[in-house]
Amino acid sequence: MSEPHRFAPLRLRASGLACRRGGRLIFEDLSFALAGGEALALTGRNGAGKSSLIAMLCGRLRPAAGEVALDGADDAPLAELSHLVGHRDGLKTALTAQDNLGFAQDCLGDPGLTPLAALERVGLPHVAALPVGYLSAGQRRRVALARLLVARRPFWLLDEPMSALDLAAQAMLSGLMQEHCRMGGAILAATHGPLGLAEARELRIGA
Repeated sequence: MSEPHRFAPLRLRASGLACRRGGRLIFEDLSFALAGGEALALTGRNGAGKSSLIAMLCGRLRPAAGEVALDGADDAPLAELSHLVGHRDGLKTALTAQDNLGFAQDCLGDPGLTPLAALERVGLPHVAALPVGYLSAGQRRRVALARLLVARRPFWLLDEPMSALDLAAQAMLSGLMQEHCRMGGAILAATHGPLGLAEARELRIGA
């Protein structure tokens, strides 16, 4: 299997970000940069604002202060250049695993692997024709992660990506993330545990 083409050089810059939820200040004056080929492990206690920061980056939440800029993107918004895998799997339980991935590929554009090939990469080719509602929590998580592979997007925004995964599946995901960075992609992952990426930097938020 030939390797995909490398992503064009991109750099994300966040400056002076602040977040308020329900009138309460969650964090403030948060600045960082993330370039292609890099991974950033977002850490902090529960409620520190990790998920809120990811929501800001993908356009679901407006910062209370500060700004997010993207260098080298020809005015394309970050949301159009990102994959988001959050706490919820975002799968249609009545559709098969293969159909869920086919739907995602059709919506996202810039096709990567075929749905079946993506399921093979996450170790689930045998569930391709099964409705997602019949799968275990770990299997559903792997199907959700397979969406990262069916469309090419340079930024992966991952919220607790190792959740519900056994040790073998965690190692598989670490390998996929390493491959993404080698191809010039960038990863920001909120996590309470190791990502299996030796070169990942840490961004800790909250007291």
